[in-house]
Amino acid sequence: MTTMNPSTIGLHAGMVWNLLSDGHPWKYTEIKRQLKLKDRELNAALGWLAREGKLEFQSDTPESPETLIWLKEAVCPSNFFF
Repeated sequence: MTTMNPSTIGLHAGMVWNLLSDGHPWKYTEIKRQLKLKDRELNAALGWLAREGKLEFQSDTPESPETLIWLKEAVCPSNFFF
């Protein structure tokens, strides 16, 4: 079992942020499957990012019976300076 501490949660939050940085909405189950995280690990990571105001959510709708999640601001390579 993975120890839940701020460092681990922050690591998982970074993984989620990187995945969502493509600017497209993702289904919860797609994120979980792609990152191979358990529900509690993913929920903690999403909570971290949501608390920082980085996420948007669209609840279940008839068109999409699962919650969609995406970054408030899409990230692209031009957002980075080297």
